[in-house]
Amino acid sequence: MNRRDHGALTIMHVPLGLILVPLLSALLLLAFGLTRLRKPLVLIASTAIGLGSLHLLFNQLEREVFLIPLNEAPYLTAFGWAGLALGAFLLVICLRRRQPLAALLVLAQTALAWWAEHLTHARHETVTAPLLIDHLATIMAAIVGVIGGLICVHAIGYMKEWHQHHRELPDRRNQFFCVLFIFLSAMFGLVFANSLPWFVFFWEITTVCSFLLIGYARTDEAYHSAFLALKLNLAGGIAMTLGWILIVQRGGSLDLLRIVGSGDALYLLPVVLLCFAGLAKSAQFPFSAWLLGAMVAPTPVSAMLHASTMVKAGVYLIVRFAPVLQDTLAGLFIALIGATTFLITSLIAIGQNNAKRVLAYSTIANLGLIVACAASGQYNAVWAAILLIVFHAVAKALLFLAVGTVEHRLGSRDIEDMQGLVMRHPALAVAMLVGIAGMFLAPFGLLISKWAALEALIRVNPILPIFVVFGSSATLFFWAKWMGKIIGAEPGERPAPDDTHSLELIVLAVLTALVIVCCAVFPWIAEVLIDPYVIAVYGQTMVLDRETMVVMSIMLLLVALLPLSLLYRGGDRFRRVSPYLAGANYDHPYRFTGSAGKEYSMSFRNYYLSQYLPERPMQRWGIAASLVLMAAILVMVTV
Repeated sequence: MNRRDHGALTIMHVPLGLILVPLLSALLLLAFGLTRLRKPLVLIASTAIGLGSLHLLFNQLEREVFLIPLNEAPYLTAFGWAGLALGAFLLVICLRRRQPLAALLVLAQTALAWWAEHLTHARHETVTAPLLIDHLATIMAAIVGVIGGLICVHAIGYMKEWHQHHRELPDRRNQFFCVLFIFLSAMFGLVFANSLPWFVFFWEITTVCSFLLIGYARTDEAYHSAFLALKLNLAGGIAMTLGWILIVQRGGSLDLLRIVGSGDALYLLPVVLLCFAGLAKSAQFPFSAWLLGAMVAPTPVSAMLHASTMVKAGVYLIVRFAPVLQDTLAGLFIALIGATTFLITSLIAIGQNNAKRVLAYSTIANLGLIVACAASGQYNAVWAAILLIVFHAVAKALLFLAVGTVEHRLGSRDIEDMQGLVMRHPALAVAMLVGIAGMFLAPFGLLISKWAALEALIRVNPILPIFVVFGSSATLFFWAKWMGKIIGAEPGERPAPDDTHSLELIVLAVLTALVIVCCAVFPWIAEVLIDPYVIAVYGQTMVLDRETMVVMSIMLLLVALLPLSLLYRGGDRFRRVSPYLAGANYDHPYRFTGSAGKEYSMSFRNYYLSQYLPERPMQRWGIAASLVLMAAILVMVTV
């Protein structure tokens, strides 16, 4: 065996390791998590999966696709029994909490999965290579491993403080970290799956884990949000299992690569059902309510669900099956659901003053843009969708974790209370400024991705760019006013004592650096990571002008000097000046006399426009529009 073959064999074992290491770590944490071993176990496991995913990413650069052959039959049997056990577990919880609808959905999903397994065994529809490694899988694995691992490390210090603020709740951090690592194990399994039964099994594990994490506090509010997430994701899981059954009954293959590359019309309806599950997991209309409810969970859960794992599973599914949707009305209508979600949730976010709700709506909106690109099925739009996934994962993870840490420092999630954060907590302010800049400010990565998406969608359908333009304008508004609160200092403010846990600060520093580095090297990311996948699937890829990319990278380095200069100057080195108030100022810098001799006071407060952009009515419009589009899709693919 030569060195190249030996290297290939080694790389083929990495996916199995990435699935098993978090799983074994979860079992160890469950057994020893209440002792001093918890911290080193989390650090070792997080480091291992982060380095393992990066090792796989960089060793896959010069290769195309690796298929990992396994005898699938015993795994399918194990998955079937594990599915029954999970179904029984959920059913007991649903009955104890008096959730009849959730119980019915659990029964339906468990029965359908068992039937699908039986049909697969009866017709010998097994996949010879149930695991794969390609560029898309390695990109997603790197996101899960690096961002997910950093979130776990951040949670060490955060959860300690969280329980100090919630002394009335029992300390179950061993169970918390156990579920987090099972979650990561399932995400790796889902990403590397080349067999639809494997994909469905790991998909359902993420659903169960998200239910447990959202309901961690076990309060009435936590249970309500957890069951809402469970019901909506079970509905998506049922649609996915029906797609599996249809493929088997029609004599199709359960090999994902064969489904994507076949061009056979028999796969269109099953893939549409799979995409419905993807819409549910990525919290698109009409399923968006569960992601908003997830805000009740501790911040590491929110970051894990929103940034690196749960919602990314939904858009990953649609990107993976995008070629099947190419040049179909079903694909266009799914893209319209994503575009509608992007526009409406971006507008709703303007009226939110709760920082975590702004992040939640922003997440749903950006996922909608990814869905709009991926569902179109065109090579340039898929290229933009993958770029959006990368930049969104890094920037949004930074923002969620930073907001959680700021909440502990200020005792509030209200954006208005973050006035002058740059003076009070400079390091946290810099992290938030970089994260916000990464979401909307030129030439940071997400804006570059949106530009690429707009250019791609113009070629797909002239309707879709309208949603992108107006939705992007709304995102500019709510991000800019938040950034203004952070850097708008009032007189007398001084840096406050900062007792933030060292691990939290380290993770925030690493994520801040990652946002800047990823944006600075985005031409390399596009050329080396994304282009090979798009070329392998479509035979061509998006071409960006190299000179423009170099200029934008230089601009990025210049823009990065702003937050770095704020960190260097610190709270005591700023020059404080009184604002000009168009009148005769009093001794107090925010009081003045107007032209009619009347005394006025000035205050800092954002515009929220809630009377023009009411949250509930706009949600209803989005749900109604998406339901109409989903009904139209089903009519088109079944008639």
